[in-house]
Formats: sequence, structure tokens, C-alpha cells
Amino acid sequence: MKKLFAATAVGALMAGAAFAGGHSNEIKLGVILGFTGPIESLTPAMAAGAEIAMKEVSDSGKLMGGAKVTPVRADSTCVDAAAASAAAERLITGEGIKGIMGADCSGVTGAVLSNVAVPNGVVMISPSATSPALTAAEDNGLFFRTAPSDARQGAVLASILLEKGISEVAVTYTNNDYGKGFADAFSENFTSGGGSITITAAHDDGKADYSAEVGALASAGGDALVVLGYVDQGGAGIIRASLDTGAFDQFALGDGMIGDSLTEAFGSDIDGAIGTIAGSENQGGAIFGEIAGAAGIDGTAVYSGESYDAAALILLAMAAAGSTEPGDYAGKIMDVANAPGEPILPGELGKAIEILSNGGDVDYQGATGVELVGPGEAAGSYAEYTVDGGMLKIVGYH
Repeated sequence: MKKLFAATAVGALMAGAAFAGGHSNEIKLGVILGFTGPIESLTPAMAAGAEIAMKEVSDSGKLMGGAKVTPVRADSTCVDAAAASAAAERLITGEGIKGIMGADCSGVTGAVLSNVAVPNGVVMISPSATSPALTAAEDNGLFFRTAPSDARQGAVLASILLEKGISEVAVTYTNNDYGKGFADAFSENFTSGGGSITITAAHDDGKADYSAEVGALASAGGDALVVLGYVDQGGAGIIRASLDTGAFDQFALGDGMIGDSLTEAFGSDIDGAIGTIAGSENQGGAIFGEIAGAAGIDGTAVYSGESYDAAALILLAMAAAGSTEPGDYAGKIMDVANAPGEPILPGELGKAIEILSNGGDVDYQGATGVELVGPGEAAGSYAEYTVDGGMLKIVGYH
């Protein structure tokens, strides 16, 4: 259970006065994502999404007397906990960041949280770390996420397959916290719904050949192969080996597999594949798409909207607290994310800051219909994708 910080009125006013008094006119936020590694094709749009929110706030001139918000990027690698922790430490001690938008993959996110963010008292909001284990992480009220837990995604993917009459599957998952947590959630829900799992097997990333893994999966059989891995790594290798050997022609994919590089690699060879990723049908998503498009960014890219929302929540919480110090604004994140208050959509961050500065309340809905529950994580809505004519298409929401 989170123990959320509450800034005192005096502390917030003193911090705000000191900031406005000229000690700094810049707020640095860390952007820690896997710019290299197994999801490197996804992270440029994620970083850009967050940076759109930062620029929007800077351009409004309304936060902390017209402060400029500056993003400082660092590479989480997605898989190397030591490298991610070192990158986060550098951002805090060397760059003086006041919050972290990230990290991305669950394992490195947990490492940065426990090794760096908590000891240094720095807020983190991840747009994409989905491991159920992070729900119970010891975070001192500093960790939030705009993507829902895989405990929810596992249930959604299982129900979709069962509804389509796919009742027997083989499951392979990337051998880390994300993959294991997702596989456990999927398996529990699929079997409790009447489905049968022939085999559940981990795969390691970074291999040149996955024929042995696919051979074991094929021997167990199933109506479909469930791949809970990474689109730029082992997950893609599993699909390639499956197609090359004819082991499987029906695939079900988790969020780590959904991205343009999937269809670039396999095209219509995987037509009919089913996938899930965090997403909802809401007004904010369309608006964000237009804003991102005007900036030359694909606003429909995986987790770009969640990244915009993560950065926006940090900045709005600062406005609510009247302070850029994480110990002051951490306790405001749940307040600005949820009702009551004026609904806030993408492009309205300046308006929100003005309301908060005048003592009002906002209900930030953002690009993804933000609602934070429990220990500060997204309530959980998912888009269902299919591959049709070699292209990813959304066919519903759950």
C-alpha cells in the first residue's frame, strides 16, 4: 500500500516562492526508456509523446512563473538493470532532474525504483511497465504508472481467445519479470475459463536461432501459439522459426509484440494474429493524435499517449503542490489524475495549471482516459488488434 506524501501548505508556498524568486527557470525531467535493446523500435515515439507534454507546458508560460521544462534522455536498455540504475543515478546527481518519465520494461523499472528513485526520493511514472509484481513494490509513494498491470491484460487476452473458440494453446514468454508475470496471469485466466495449455516455456532474448524452443512448443501442440515477448527480440525470433517450420500459423500476442516492426518483419504471413495493448476509445486519444501528427509524430504509436500522460501528471502535480520537489508533489498525483475537478484533455495543460494555481481541482483524462486506482496505476482498458492484409488494425476495446 502506498503511503502518499502530503505537502504542507507552508512548505509548498516556500518552495514555490523560492523557485519563482529566480533560483531557477528550468525544470528538468528524466526520460528513461530503452533506446537500445528489445523494444528500441517503440521508444522514439514514447519519448516524443512525453516531450510534447513538456513543450506544451513550457509554451504555456504558466508553470512556476514561466519555467522551461527540459527533457533529459537516458537509456534503460529495457533489460540491463545495472545500466538502467546507473543512467537514473546520473540524471539525478548529475543533471538535477525533478522527476522520471519511465522506465519502460518492468525489470529495469523495478531496479531503478528500488536502487535509485526511492533512496533519492524521486517520483517515477512509467508509461509501459506492466508487471503485476510492481503493484506491491515498496515505493514510499513515489511510483505510478499510466499503463495497467498485466494481471488485467492476462485476463483480457485469455477472454478474447476463448470467445473466438481457441481453447488449446501453447505459451512462450520472455524470461524476465514482465514475461513471467504476464504468462502467469494469462494461464490462470485461460484455464479457469475452460481453456487448456499444452506447455508454458520461457525463451531468452538475443539468440540467433529459436528452432529448439519452437520444436518443444510444436511437440506440445495447440490451436495457437501465445507469444508474450518483445517485438525486436526473442518474440520475433519465435514467430520466424514457427513460420519457417510450419509449427504454428495462428498467434496471440501481448503488448510487447505490438508495433510497426512486427508487420514490417512478417506482413501478411501472420494475418489473423490477435494482440492486446493498453488503449481505450476516448476523446483525448483523437486529440492527442492530431497534436502529435502536427509535430511530425505518430500519435497512434504504442505507448506514446501513455508517455504524454505520464509527463503531464508530473507537471500538473507540481502545479498543484506549488513546488517542483518530489516530496511535495508526489501526494498530488492521484488528486490531479482523478475526479473531482475540471476534465483536462491533451492540449489543455496550460488551462489545467491555471486552475490549479488558483486553488481549483482538475480531473486529468489526457490521451488515454487516465484513471489511477489502488497503488497509483491505470485502471485498465485494452485495445484488441488483429493483423489483416499485413497491417495492424484495432478491432475492439475491452
